[in-house]
Amino acid sequence: MKMMLSGATILASIASFTAPAFSASPSLVTTQPDPQADVQPYFVADADPRWSDANWSADDLALLRQKVKYVFVIFNENRSFDHEYGTLPGVNGLYSDGKNPRGPADTPGFTQIYLDTSAGQSVTVQPFRVGPEQNSTIKDSTDHSHAGLAAKIDVKDGAPQMDRFAFVEWYRYAHSGSGQGEAMGKQFARLVMAHIDCDTIPFFWRYASRFTIFDNIFATEDTPSTPNAVAMIAGQAGETQWVKHPSATADPTQDGFTGAISGTINGKTYSGSATTQGPPLVNDPQPWWGSEFDDTATGREPTGAAGKESYNAANIASNLTFASLPLSFMAGWINWFTDQDRNPVFDLLDVKKDIAFIANLGGEPVQWRWYQNGYDQEPTDKGGPASHENYVSHHNGPQYFGYIANNPAEETNLRGEGDFFADLGKNALPRNGGVFYLRGGYYNLNYPKQTAIIQNPNYPNKNGLTPAEIAAIDVAKSGDDDHPSYSDSQLAEAMAARAINAIAANKDVWEHSAIVITYDESDGLYDHVAPRILSYGPDGLPIARGIRIPLLLISPYARVHAVSHAEGDHNAVIETINALFGLPALSSLPDEAEALAAGDSAAFNAFAPAGFEQKFLGPRDANSPIAESLLSGFDKARLSGALPPLPASYAMIPSDVVETFPHYGGKGCAAIGVTPEDVRQGIQNVIPDGFNSLPATLPAYN
Repeated sequence: MKMMLSGATILASIASFTAPAFSASPSLVTTQPDPQADVQPYFVADADPRWSDANWSADDLALLRQKVKYVFVIFNENRSFDHEYGTLPGVNGLYSDGKNPRGPADTPGFTQIYLDTSAGQSVTVQPFRVGPEQNSTIKDSTDHSHAGLAAKIDVKDGAPQMDRFAFVEWYRYAHSGSGQGEAMGKQFARLVMAHIDCDTIPFFWRYASRFTIFDNIFATEDTPSTPNAVAMIAGQAGETQWVKHPSATADPTQDGFTGAISGTINGKTYSGSATTQGPPLVNDPQPWWGSEFDDTATGREPTGAAGKESYNAANIASNLTFASLPLSFMAGWINWFTDQDRNPVFDLLDVKKDIAFIANLGGEPVQWRWYQNGYDQEPTDKGGPASHENYVSHHNGPQYFGYIANNPAEETNLRGEGDFFADLGKNALPRNGGVFYLRGGYYNLNYPKQTAIIQNPNYPNKNGLTPAEIAAIDVAKSGDDDHPSYSDSQLAEAMAARAINAIAANKDVWEHSAIVITYDESDGLYDHVAPRILSYGPDGLPIARGIRIPLLLISPYARVHAVSHAEGDHNAVIETINALFGLPALSSLPDEAEALAAGDSAAFNAFAPAGFEQKFLGPRDANSPIAESLLSGFDKARLSGALPPLPASYAMIPSDVVETFPHYGGKGCAAIGVTPEDVRQGIQNVIPDGFNSLPATLPAYN
């Protein structure tokens, strides 16, 4: 394939689009207090002359590009920042702004109210910690529907109040008026305010303490998982496609595609016609590709686990046709890649100008892969055909795009979780690096040998969990992507630890790596930091941003024991990848730029409150004060050689520790040497009487 531009010309051409250099506040990055003894040798205080500021020049970025060739994104499910790291010292958490203690009166939503209709009075609930005594690695999932999330953050005059988490959970069940509903609502109103710490997720806290944690990153969309899985690679969930193709009906939310359906999926046969959802996506519909809309004869995409994934005819997404990282990854070979598409008229509808633009920039393609549990044959299939038993199809962002899922040259990048470990074990990752996403699924790869971690067999049944109750928990909570509906937090952190160990064990990969651990959305769990409201969808509800989520950066060149306060969402990951691989911002591509401009018009401003301008109906991966990259998490002194790169051993956790459950015998905080902020301040932890963290799984104890 003939290159259209030289490498030097390519970098010069895209410089105006990526705008990598930026100036940052001196306090954009701060240190965590009290580095542990095994962290101290690598720690650099902000008063140390070797401390590097957060302002990145073109020369700094060029040096980073030389060092970092592999980006790994361990992409977990459904946790808010405060739920997992609200008591990590040094962050903007539940009891501190990161430097100074902060009281309940100054913490938005700290005291929430639900009702006790039997007593005719309101009840207050505040954040409380659960630990091994409450089997805190497992819990039930709270309301994270689009409407539920909008109600929880409670936007008034453009500002989220973050004060309706408990009430929304209570009302969801108690409005039925039944005693059972009242009891369920009470438990969920408490559960949404519960948080965990290093006794529950010691590996994640160990990484957060040793490297850099970001405490100002939000879900891109104020929605459940699917839109944010799409946003991880596209910076949006179809807003530009909505702008280009608004609803032709009187109902602006009915902007899907109506077409024929046929075939049998998970034992149910479909025929006739139906209408797809979106764009933009605001729920968890299944991808078009593999669904009853898809008439692909051979090489069809897989469908999700039977009995878990819904292929109701009204629960299928439209074919997504806007730009994403996999499109820009094609670089100078983009015409060759798109020529392989089985239906270019259908799949490339909204990226024709983007394709010409990217082709003109030239350059070598960026290699990428999306590894997800259950996508193909897994170790749990024991050598038989792929069962897809573990597969959460509505979490696979790339499968929603026709130019990926309907293109033989691209769909080969979609693989199973087991393939990730196999590829690393065989040293089969591309020699020139690339971008690699990793997602878990409904069951961990050691299931049924390894099931949910029950540390207290007398909780919530004080007389001891029965065999039937233990079996129910094992079946319901043995996944490895951290989703509360079906996962165990220690199974999730063990999966991440295995991945990081495998990366660190390969010298050539570790020395050129950056690893991001982050989440799609919050599960609707309480967080006190109000997201910036950037856009409204066709239903008139806020669509961006969502509740704050965790994000960790691990690398030989990462800052040690640090906190970055850079503001962003999944676009921050995209912006960092753009900078590392010299890619144009998705928001700068002509089709996306046109839609972003068209969205800020009377027609689309009408979906927002009076006076609001829809400036962000699309990706926002160009650096700005509200959309920053992850560059502040890298230590320029380690890039320049003023400080040595962090050794692989610093990131690794011994395999016998990883495979021993519960981790550190349930004493994780002591094992990793971190004292949570509430303990540091002597704050009394009050768990509500009769609290049941499994109100849906074990309702008898509500």
